[in-house]
Amino acid sequence: MIDLHFWPTPNGHKVTMFLEEAGLEYRFKPVNIGKGEQFEPAFLAIAPNNRIPAIVDHAPADGGEAIEVFESGAILRYLADKTGLFLPADARGRALVDAWLFWQMGGLGPMTGQYGHFNVYAPETIPYAVERYTKEVLRLLGVLDRRLEGRAFIAGDDYTIADMASYPWIDPYRKAPIDLAPFANVRRWREAIAARPATQRAYAKGYEVAPPDRTLDDEARRVLFGLPPR
Repeated sequence: MIDLHFWPTPNGHKVTMFLEEAGLEYRFKPVNIGKGEQFEPAFLAIAPNNRIPAIVDHAPADGGEAIEVFESGAILRYLADKTGLFLPADARGRALVDAWLFWQMGGLGPMTGQYGHFNVYAPETIPYAVERYTKEVLRLLGVLDRRLEGRAFIAGDDYTIADMASYPWIDPYRKAPIDLAPFANVRRWREAIAARPATQRAYAKGYEVAPPDRTLDDEARRVLFGLPPR
């Protein structure tokens, strides 16, 4: 059994996508980030960076004590190693998947997150920030689009944790949609992943924890962003 400390954000969805694909048994441990539950001592003992997701694997491969893992990319890598799924066995293949996993963790996720912050959540419009992060997200989508040219998935023919990591960060903000028209390969890849039954189950179960159209009140904004109420 795996405890998944979760809230339905792009990083949270990465992990449910893997768990559903692999058929692993897990249970949600909701962490309401709008209410500050990510700062509670019990959660910080597992995830000291006060960010979801985090897991506690009560049945690790070595049969020993439970293993705690935080950071979504590290969780995906841990689960892939545990199961032998969605990660190539050979060194070259693993290096390629790792490179694109780290690309998402260091680029696509943070830059798209800043795009969302300044387009959706910031208390005032800052044109420089909006332009800066919009351009960077479009640049990163271009990188991904070129990578997907002639390939079914990021690493080639096989679906891997690199795809699971990147998929939730493609145009995730309903109030600030990104124009994906120039990125035909990204659109094709995204549609293929969205059609996977495991992806559909992952999102459906995640939204049972909290609906996708939830609105941030002033207190949630203060907790999440350290901002004064509007």
